[in-house]
Amino acid sequence: MRIGELSERSGLSRDAIRFYERIGLVGSQRSPNGYREFGAETVPWLDYVRTAQRLGFSLAEIGRHGEELRESPDSAEALSALFAEKIALVDAKMAELAALREELADRAGTGCPLRPDGS
Repeated sequence: MRIGELSERSGLSRDAIRFYERIGLVGSQRSPNGYREFGAETVPWLDYVRTAQRLGFSLAEIGRHGEELRESPDSAEALSALFAEKIALVDAKMAELAALREELADRAGTGCPLRPDGS
């Protein structure tokens, strides 16, 4: 299918599809007249990419694990391992944000909140 049809079927703009192609998330073949031709498997893969992004995975992470996930995108074992890694990162970020919030709360209402000791 050409990029226009892929755009319609996936809900992504042509520019987004070109970008994904440029960074290696999707591939195409060039027809003799120069048009990009995408396989039918590209539509579910793009849905998968969008879902992974909504779950907090970056395009770089999707690209790093893309080959293994493309071959078995519903592999519970592989996905569970990736999710466990992402949960650990989210937990670390939440702890970091909680510590930052506590420090901000401690400094709020002090005479000079930007002093190194907070007083």
